Amino acid sequence: MSSTTSPTPGPFAGLKVIDLTRVLAGPYCTMLLADFGADVIKVEVPERGDDARHIGPFIEDKSTYFMSLNRGKRSIALNLKDDEDRKTFETLLETADVVVENYRPGAFDKLGYDWETLHKRYPSLILASASGFGQTGPYSKRPAYDMVVQAMGGIMSLTGHEGDPPTRVGSSIGDIGAGLFTAIGVASALYHREKTGEATRIDVAMLDCQVAILENGIARYLATGQIPGRLGSRHPSIAPFQAFATADRHIVIAAGNDILFARMAKAIGALDLIDDDRFADNDLRRHNVDALSEAMEKTLRTQPAEHWLTILDDAGIPSGPINNVEQVLQDPQVIARNMVIQANDPDIGPIKMPGNPIKFSAFPDPSERPAAPALDGDRDAILSESAAPKA
Repeated sequence: MSSTTSPTPGPFAGLKVIDLTRVLAGPYCTMLLADFGADVIKVEVPERGDDARHIGPFIEDKSTYFMSLNRGKRSIALNLKDDEDRKTFETLLETADVVVENYRPGAFDKLGYDWETLHKRYPSLILASASGFGQTGPYSKRPAYDMVVQAMGGIMSLTGHEGDPPTRVGSSIGDIGAGLFTAIGVASALYHREKTGEATRIDVAMLDCQVAILENGIARYLATGQIPGRLGSRHPSIAPFQAFATADRHIVIAAGNDILFARMAKAIGALDLIDDDRFADNDLRRHNVDALSEAMEKTLRTQPAEHWLTILDDAGIPSGPINNVEQVLQDPQVIARNMVIQANDPDIGPIKMPGNPIKFSAFPDPSERPAAPALDGDRDAILSESAAPKA
């Protein structure tokens, strides 16, 4: 690893990452690496920078969307078609451990930075590429956004209620899934290099990631030959495992086995559910899920959500409220786990954003993280480090 200074303590302290990504999938990956201590140098297009800088919401003309994905990084603006900027970029590569890019396949190669060339010139450099469809296959040159791979990857066919129009998952799971898998790939490649000395190329496709997370949908189709469809809040293989109406709002109850089902029925005072032959085991409950839901809601509608949540929690039944975003950010468990952190932007002050869900016993989990960089804001420091004599 290089001997760079890391802004945040973590297992990747000393790691130097050149970040050529933009918008969401790639920046999410490199944000995780920065959170874990890596020195992430974000190489951006001059003048405009990352497209995410121009995506709202904005505070004082600065994108909080960009800030939430690029905390703890440093920025330098380089035009990789300009000879002088290419020299600067290649100087950065000399001491880098990892390059992460999310160009459309072939674009980075056309700039003269194909894997074979990079590997020959920088043999210890790991290259991670995240794209819509990967470096191979008939779709490899196609552009993609989260919405496209959600549609093509099948998850939209499973989301929403039967008979409703196609529904996008509310979070950009196409991008975020690819960012997570790319980060796992980088960590794995670093471990491989540590053991063998060999650097590798990582190829992650957003569409592949959507297929990988379909889990039960693919398992059901391959087992039965039936194409899964939309089930609303229900689980396709477990019942009761869905949202239920109470006197004032919906809650979720997930009684994942026969023991929990019996305990749940006793807790809510619906003992007749236990004696009903239609609900004798999970498979029967699944096949009679409409009747089960109706019977449960007949009881649940008699009291407000908080009443039932207290009873269910006391009985050890997996359950919970259906929170909106404001309620999530105010949840005492979320706060206790440091999942709402802040970064102090030099222009607009403290900005709150999601924390990192991975906690290490050996490293702190700071509630305050370094802010996202200004475009080209770290040029002088980065160039000074690159010009320093090599140890």
